Amino acid sequence: MYINVDGVLHLHNTSATRELSVYRDGQHIRHECHPTCLGVTLDRTLSYRSHLTKTAGKLKNLNNLLMKLSGSTWGASATTLQSSALALCYLAAEYCAPVWSRSAHTSQVNVQLNSTMRLISGTLRSTPLPWLPVLSNIEPPALRRKAATD
Repeated sequence: MYINVDGVLHLHNTSATRELSVYRDGQHIRHECHPTCLGVTLDRTLSYRSHLTKTAGKLKNLNNLLMKLSGSTWGASATTLQSSALALCYLAAEYCAPVWSRSAHTSQVNVQLNSTMRLISGTLRSTPLPWLPVLSNIEPPALRRKAATD
């Protein structure tokens, strides 16, 4: 349960570490530094850093799963990899994107999505980033987030 208290979410960094003491019906409500609401981890300054760090970790695990699908001995086709990536990685990466898309920490997610596009296209790390969306036939992450926001 979340209690709406003025000053809980703000951009004043010196107050961001202050622990709130909130009571409801005489019961002390436990302080949560990073509460999760509808799957989005919030912080006091609404930078979404902890949410995007968690999301990047999920994407790294999903990329490992895709890597197994794209194995060298029996690897899946490019279309199978693309549809799997869209269903697994991009779905997890773009959840509630209109909320956090303007965060300064979106690069954590972008790095993992670039790895996903490399897996789909079968390219090496030396491939320039602008070519990855072309070779994997998926829009760049920033454009996908902007389309979801619009």
